[in-house]
Parts: sequence; structure tokens; C-alpha cells
Amino acid sequence: MQRRPSPPPILAHAGELLSRYEVMFCDVWGVLHDGHRAFETACEALLRFRSGGGTVILVSNAPVPGERVAAMLDTRAVPRDAYDGIVASGEIALRHVAEMGYRRLYFIGPQDRDAATFTILAAQRSDLDEADAILCTGLNDDEVETADDYRPLLERARARALPFVCANPDLVVDVGGRQYLCAGAIADLYERMDGSVFWAGKPHANAYEAAQAAAEAQSGRPVARQHIIAVGDSLRTDLKGAEAAGIDAIFVASGIHRDETMGTGMLDAERLAALFAPPAPPAIAVMERLAW
Repeated sequence: MQRRPSPPPILAHAGELLSRYEVMFCDVWGVLHDGHRAFETACEALLRFRSGGGTVILVSNAPVPGERVAAMLDTRAVPRDAYDGIVASGEIALRHVAEMGYRRLYFIGPQDRDAATFTILAAQRSDLDEADAILCTGLNDDEVETADDYRPLLERARARALPFVCANPDLVVDVGGRQYLCAGAIADLYERMDGSVFWAGKPHANAYEAAQAAAEAQSGRPVARQHIIAVGDSLRTDLKGAEAAGIDAIFVASGIHRDETMGTGMLDAERLAALFAPPAPPAIAVMERLAW
């Protein structure tokens, strides 16, 4: 992957560019939907990529198993024919919990919304003083809480040197134009308190290794990373992770960074240049929204 000049070129259509690759790692929130509805042009782009022989793996920092992500996409009218597989950070977190042999966990996160993760755990729910680790899928109430509300609890956890398993490395998520804090905001605070954090998902290598394994299982052969393109709306997770993995990336500007890039509703070249000033991770192209 070559580092491109800052800022990257702006494209209205990416079909010619996408056709050069065999596999697409596509973000979900902010690229395929806004939390309420699917983006038709993005879904069409994935369908056309697959119709040309490409493999699409959705790579999501959703703190739930992939089947739950698929069900959520169904409700937002994202066609299942648009993708071949899903890698979700929730599955990576569950795998880590199993590998570490944690038997008692303290849960942080909305129990109803993330029940698909909490209910399939072999580990038991525990009080903090008896826990082997903390599993965090998000804030208990992301309507009113901030990460700092968890500082007293994190201080107690740090005193016990409890490991913290973050099932969603995102700091915020955009839902219909409003941003909500995610598990990553609490994990980031714990790490700044010198707590030990396992980050499941983008931008960490575990997400890209899982996505590549899924793509190779689907295609039945190895796929070199120069033949993979990532699409995402976050510099911190999507683009930084792609850079570390040696994968080219397309940046979708209307997602989480829209206030920094969109100006009066259209892409602003000066704002874009500021966003991609070094040491920002590179993109080979920028789009307002993904479109073929």
C-alpha cells in the first residue's frame, strides 16, 4: 500500500477503482446505514462488486455476534445478497473470553440491547469484587451517561488489576445524525488509568485477521492484502486499522467525520486537507457516500 498525497482525491463513483480488488472489507454504521435506514447507493455498490466476482466481508465494531448484526441489517433493508460474511467485534471479544478461561465477569452495557452477547457466555455474571475480568459492550445508559461516570468503578477495578475486555472499540457511534458514546470511551479511560484492556475489533489486528480468514474461507484460496480494499468512515478505526494491516482504504466523509468535512452539506476541500494532514492515516480516495 502506497501513502497517497494529502488530501486524497474525491470520487463520486468508485466502480472502476473497486473493480481492481478481489475483496472488500466494508464498515457498517455510517457506510451502509445511518442507524435507521440503509444507503441505497452503498448497497448497490456491494451488490455490483459481488456480481463481478468480488467477496464482501462486513467488518463491524458491533458488540454482538455476527448473526445479530445480520438481523439488524435486515430491519434496515440491507440485502443479504450484498455481503458474503460478517466479522463483528462482539464475536472476537467472546472468543477472547473463552481463550482466557474467564469464569466470572462483571458486565458493563445495556443488558437488553446486547443480550445476544451476554446470554451465550459460558462465564457467570459476577460482582466486581469477585470478577476475573470486565466485559464491556457499551454504556449502561448512553442517553445520559459519560465515560467519567464509570471512573469510581474503574478505580476499584484497577486496584484489583482486573483485565477489561472491550467488545466495541468505537468511541462514538452516529445514529441518525446524533452521536452516542460507545464501549471504547470507557476502555480508553481505563487504559489511561493504566488498566489492562483487550480491544476486540477495528483498528486492531484481530479484526483484519478474522476478516481475511472469512474472505479466504469464502473464496477457497489465499488472498493477498494488496487485493483487498477497506471502506469506512472513521480515521481512528477504519483507516488506521487498514493502514496497519497494509490494506488500501476508501474514506466515506458523510459518516462520523461529517462535521469536519462537509461544510455546507458538500465536501469541503480545505476541511478535508486539514483532516488528512499528517500523521492521519491515508486513503486512496474520498467519497461523500459509497457509490458504484
